This record gives sequence, C-alpha cells and structure tokens, in this order.
Amino acid sequence: MIRYTSSIFLLLIFTSCYQPERNCKDFKNGKFKFDYVVDSVTKTGVFTRDNDLSIEFYDGKIDSSSVRWVNDCEYIVKKINPKSMAEEKPVHIKILTTTDNSYTFEFSIVGNSKTKSKGTAIKTK
Repeated sequence: MIRYTSSIFLLLIFTSCYQPERNCKDFKNGKFKFDYVVDSVTKTGVFTRDNDLSIEFYDGKIDSSSVRWVNDCEYIVKKINPKSMAEEKPVHIKILTTTDNSYTFEFSIVGNSKTKSKGTAIKTK
C-alpha cells in the first residue's frame, strides 16, 4: 500500500510541474491560416499580423484589426472598421501552446470570460 501511494505521489509531482511549450514571440508576426466552422461547414481563413495590425481574409472578405499585446502570449484584437455593435467588442486571445509552425489559442470577448473558444493557427510564412 505504501509503495502504491508513493508511486502515485511521485506521478502527481512530475505531472504537476509540466508546462506546455510556449514560444509565443515566434508568432507575433507572420502569415497564418486557421479553420473555422459556420453552419456546420468548415472553412479556412488567412491572416497576416505585423505586431500591432492584423489583416484577415475569410469568406471572400478582408477585415483589419488593431492588435495590442498584453504580454508575449496574450493580445487583444479590435476591429478597425466595425460594421455592427458585436464587431465593436474587442477579443482577448491567449496562446496556450506552440509548436514549430503553429499555436493553439483560446479566445473570448473582453469582459465575457465565461464563453471561451479554442482554435489553432498555422504559420505559413
């Protein structure tokens, strides 16, 4: 019993210290693609980010947003020319993990942390 308890304790210690890799600085600038779902149809969007500006290409549309970095792994985007009240609300994005060419992120409307969604962006350039 003691051996079993000790094994579980050691396992908990090692797994609680695990931190996912996050090289967020590698993703501040570049060209990215991402998949999103609209009415059960998966579509692909592309965006280019240069520190404080993001230009999105999706569903035959072009849109621009300002980018304000909170820290190396979190930023807030806000539409430059919103076309509705919903588009006026800024979005908080947090990079959760990174790989060599992609990052997984969660996002929510600023002030509404209850409703979070996740996505993955792949760096193409």
